[in-house]
Amino acid sequence: MAEVGLVRFGRLTLEVSQSVLPAQRTRFSKHVFTQPQLLAVLCLMRYEDWTFREAEVRLREHTELRSALQLRSVPDYTTLCRFLARLYPAAIKQVLEETVRRMPGRCRRRAAVAVGATGLAQGAVSSYFIRRIEHFGQKQRSWKHWLKWLVVVDVDRKIILAQKARQAPWNDCATLPVLVAEAHQQVPVGCVLADAEFDSERNHIFCRKQLKTDCIIPAKRFTSRRATGFRQQMREHFRSRRYRRRNCVEGTLSAVKRRLSCRAAGKSLPTQIRQDLLIGLAFNLYRLKPSPGFGRMSTVPDDF
Repeated sequence: MAEVGLVRFGRLTLEVSQSVLPAQRTRFSKHVFTQPQLLAVLCLMRYEDWTFREAEVRLREHTELRSALQLRSVPDYTTLCRFLARLYPAAIKQVLEETVRRMPGRCRRRAAVAVGATGLAQGAVSSYFIRRIEHFGQKQRSWKHWLKWLVVVDVDRKIILAQKARQAPWNDCATLPVLVAEAHQQVPVGCVLADAEFDSERNHIFCRKQLKTDCIIPAKRFTSRRATGFRQQMREHFRSRRYRRRNCVEGTLSAVKRRLSCRAAGKSLPTQIRQDLLIGLAFNLYRLKPSPGFGRMSTVPDDF
C-alpha cells in the first residue's frame, strides 16, 4: 500500500524546486535526471527518514510516486549519494526562501521571530541500542562533537525563515545577526526572541539600531562583565509575558524531531550539514500545503 501523502508531497517539492533550480547543473550532465527531481527525492528521504537504499526500493515499488516526480527510471542509490555531495547549501537556501514566499497567511505588519538551536544525531545507530549498552555497563559512549542546528522561526505561521548547521560545541552568540538578517530579507522582522545563549550587547544593538526592531534576550546572571546598556534594561524591565512566545521555536524543533527525523547521518561533516538543512526544507514543504491525506501530520498543533 502506498504511503499516505507522499505523492502530493513529492509533486509539491518538484514544483517548488523547478521554479528555483536549473534542470541540469552543467551542459556536460547526462540529462537522465534533473536537479529538481533528485532534490525532491532527497526531501522525500528526510520526510520519511529513508536511507539511500530504502529510497531506491520505495521508488521502484511506487508507480504513482514516480509519475508525480516525472521519473522515467529510478535513480540508483549511488546517484542520490553523489548528488547530495555536490548539492550546495546555497541551493537549499534558495528553495527554502521560495517556500517562505509561497506560504499563505503573510501579514502586512512586522512579524515576531524566535531563534533557537538543537542537536541532531550524526549516525543511524538506534538510541535504544545505545541506552541498552550504557545500562548494562558494557560500553560507555562519550560524544566529543555533535551537529548543531540553528533556526529562525516565524512565531505566527510556525515556519523556518533561516537556518544554519555547524559542528558543536560552539558559541553561536555571533551567529544571531546573520540569521536574523536572512530572515529579515524574507519577512520584515518586528521582534526578535532568543534565549540567554545569544545574550550580548552587540546583538541588541544590531536588532534595535540597524534593523529597527524590538529584541528580547534575557541577560545572563553569572558573567564576569557588568550589565550595561540594553542588557541592563533587560535585567531591570524584562517582559516575560511577551518572551513566552519564544516557546514556538522549541515546539517547532520538537515537531521536526518527532515527526520527521532527529538524525543527520553522514560520514563527513559537509554531508551531515546538508542532511540537516534538508530537514528544515522538508518541514517547510510539509507546512506549505497541508492536506487531510497527510494523516496525523496534516497540521501542526497550535499549542507550540
